[in-house]
Amino acid sequence: MPGNLTAHQAEAALGRPLTWLEQTWVIHTGGWKDYELYCLTFFILVAGYCLGSLPFLTLDFLKIPFFEKYRIQPTYRNSYSAVVDCFRSVLGDMFMVILPLNLTSFPFFSVAGINGGVPLPTLPEMAIQLATFFIVEDFGNYWLHRWLHTEWAYKTIHWKHHEFTTPMSFAASYAHPLEILILGIPSFAGPAIVRCHVITLWAWIVLRQWEAVETHSGYHFPWSPTKLIPFYGGAEYHDYHHFVGGKSRGNFASVFTWCDYIYGTDKGYRYRKDFELRQAAAKAEARAAAGLGYSVLANGGQKWEDVAKTS
Repeated sequence: MPGNLTAHQAEAALGRPLTWLEQTWVIHTGGWKDYELYCLTFFILVAGYCLGSLPFLTLDFLKIPFFEKYRIQPTYRNSYSAVVDCFRSVLGDMFMVILPLNLTSFPFFSVAGINGGVPLPTLPEMAIQLATFFIVEDFGNYWLHRWLHTEWAYKTIHWKHHEFTTPMSFAASYAHPLEILILGIPSFAGPAIVRCHVITLWAWIVLRQWEAVETHSGYHFPWSPTKLIPFYGGAEYHDYHHFVGGKSRGNFASVFTWCDYIYGTDKGYRYRKDFELRQAAAKAEARAAAGLGYSVLANGGQKWEDVAKTS
């Protein structure tokens, strides 16, 4: 249903009274055309990117000891000038690449059925559609990102995103203009395939930005709500991809881990995690051995020492 209806017209068209939320929506958007609502998507994207990045950048500059222990690469920190240059570059690309695309792509999404009218989507409907968007985007992003790591594509396009071997939140959208367009395809494939309301589209844009920001934040918080999501990759998973850099042959997926696992592109990451676990176990064993009064020898043997001298 078109979004430029009055509350009375909307009720007549629906054949029922509007809910409170629908009344509020119609009152504030009744004079807006669907195209005008769709154009707000750009500003919601920019706001989501900035607001999602600020908490992590604040932690970067305040260096609060409690949060510092959750930094993934604690020995290296991006300079203030690098942060500013990154932010300027991202905002420039958003206004020079994404805004024109937003202003001209409405006919395509209009055909896909994206609208700003009533009825509004229910929460279960939004949840199912958003989950679908994440799955579609993750699968498409995996293959396009994997292609971006081929020799030609990396040297021509993807190199810019990997300038930051130590990721930070602002670097989530730091990329070559061509990469922005290429990886934008799976991001908008879900909303284009699934007929959705513009509110669902806005929620998707914000959640996708926040997910990308968290993945590039450089922090691995054990209490993050995303840890409750099955197969979610997260900051530590993607940080490994940046740490390896241009030679990376794994951890390509943007959100989940199943594509990398199914197609065998997470072997390096899993080997490293296994090595770290074995290393931590060896250190714990050494500490326990020291506490009991024996030492762990280099050849793996153990030698008990008499530390309980009695007179």
